[in-house]
Amino acid sequence: MDNEKLEQLKIQMQQWLHEAEEFINHIPPVQLYTAVGVVSFTLIFLLLIRLFKRTASNTIVLTGLSGSGKTYLFYQLRDGSAHQGTVTSMEPNEGSFILHSEEDKKGKLKPVHVVDVPGHSRLRPKLDEFLPQAAGVVFVVDSVEFLPNCRPASEYLYEILTKASVVKKKIPVLLLCNKVDKVTAHTTEFIRKQLEKEIDKLRTSRTAVSDADISNEYTLGVPSEPFAFSQCHNRVIVAEASGLTGEISQLEKFIRENVKP
Repeated sequence: MDNEKLEQLKIQMQQWLHEAEEFINHIPPVQLYTAVGVVSFTLIFLLLIRLFKRTASNTIVLTGLSGSGKTYLFYQLRDGSAHQGTVTSMEPNEGSFILHSEEDKKGKLKPVHVVDVPGHSRLRPKLDEFLPQAAGVVFVVDSVEFLPNCRPASEYLYEILTKASVVKKKIPVLLLCNKVDKVTAHTTEFIRKQLEKEIDKLRTSRTAVSDADISNEYTLGVPSEPFAFSQCHNRVIVAEASGLTGEISQLEKFIRENVKP
């Protein structure tokens, strides 16, 4: 009985196929090609829309050395207050929210997924969990204690700028000089120049052992020229902020440039 049903179905399918062939043969070639073209264009268009929606990220990663004030900035973005930012975090602070300064537009804007990655050297591998999906990276620098931390900050920033996940996707990086409200804070221009000098030294020393360097797949800058952030594969912007006083307008601007409403 099953074989008979299968045979009948086979015959029916052949009939349908034959009818379809006859129908297509009666369609003028111009109309047929036009129909195929429209269907193909529609399918490609829908595929591109789905792909764009899937890859458009709303994640902003805050990172930098321990004590640079990342957690202050996280709570300023979320609550408009630094009330919970006084303790060095050992686990990522993570949340999706409308920026506090945009609370009056709630429901009209796309929430931002902000991740505050701990700056302790042992916890930095956690950064790799979030970088592939990042729309932007904010590297926070302590403007007050910059000089004693210049070398380790440069090394950490160098690692980020040469990561394949950052370079291939050209993830923009905001170099955010925090604590500028303090009298003893260094200027953003001074910090930028010092970091470029340190990264230039790192680039020279690490290029010499690049064959043994399996963690970084890309080199920075232009050979035989002093390093500058403008030479990076991705966009690097320098800005300033104060997580304590809540002056974070340049940070918010960077976020909204890369996480569209």
